[in-house]
Amino acid sequence: MKKPSLHAVWRMNDAELLGLLDSGALMPQPRRIRFYAPSFMHYKTSHYCSSTTDFPTISVTGQQCALQCRHCGSIVLNTMHPATTPEKLIEVCKELKEKGAAGCLISGGCLPNGSVPLNKFTEAIKQIKRELGLTVFVHTGIVDFETARALKKARVDAALIDIIGSNETIREIYNMNVTVKDYEESLEALKKANLVFVPHVIVGLDYGKLKGEMHALEMVSKHDPSALVIIAFMPIHGTEMRNVQPPEPLEVAKVLATARLMLPATPLVLGCMRPRGTHRTETDILATKAGVNAIAFPAEEAIEYAETHNYEVAFSPVCCAQIYSDLKGISPSNVNQE
Repeated sequence: MKKPSLHAVWRMNDAELLGLLDSGALMPQPRRIRFYAPSFMHYKTSHYCSSTTDFPTISVTGQQCALQCRHCGSIVLNTMHPATTPEKLIEVCKELKEKGAAGCLISGGCLPNGSVPLNKFTEAIKQIKRELGLTVFVHTGIVDFETARALKKARVDAALIDIIGSNETIREIYNMNVTVKDYEESLEALKKANLVFVPHVIVGLDYGKLKGEMHALEMVSKHDPSALVIIAFMPIHGTEMRNVQPPEPLEVAKVLATARLMLPATPLVLGCMRPRGTHRTETDILATKAGVNAIAFPAEEAIEYAETHNYEVAFSPVCCAQIYSDLKGISPSNVNQE
């Protein structure tokens, strides 16, 4: 089957999209897929078991977030190691290194403008890189050039940033007064700073419905990202959106297929945030058909699907954003050195 245009994919009904996915037209050649299971959560299948120490997350704001987004309400921060001062960040990273960590994701809650307050931590990160040799990814939120440049100088290995393509979603779900232009300027800042960056596009963030995902992909495609991660809204207990239905697996697959056609040479990942259970099983198999290069915390059935369809399969205990280096055979700790 000939690959259709990305706009044709976006207009496809369910039967047409399934036909495209089942044709194998989007599958990578050669067939290789990498499965990631970092220390963000416990993961165990008959194929692989995650470690609690290899690649944990750290919050530089502890459990505090000014936004209190409707889908999260800062609950996600409760799963992270708190490190609210530069000194504490260094201490936590030393402890993690002693326990066997290969790296970490430094994240945190946002300020009212949507940024994660990383500026005061850049010297600490530089020391962590120099003395501990950890792979360090950061989640930036909205970011300006000065911060991006400081992260580059600190030798951060990669910057992760969620990209939202709808002003209404930003206001309604994120409780922010910024616009999609601020997200585009953040991509420009990361690119200008010559920092490896891995955008994340969230499917169904607007109460489980598709709204702005295509625009988010278009923004990302203009800036030549190192990789692209697609994630999906999942209801979290205790949040305002706990009872909202997530997007259907085929809707997630539609975004993945569109991303694959829009960015054919860019490593594409189905990331860790997405519904569990039968939803995850179906989504993961569809994602494999849609041409992803990697899946975080894959369903057992998706692993078996890949194996039975002659994929070369590999597992990794680190963050799935590392696909940008794993596919190229580049050591991530060397990419951003000046």
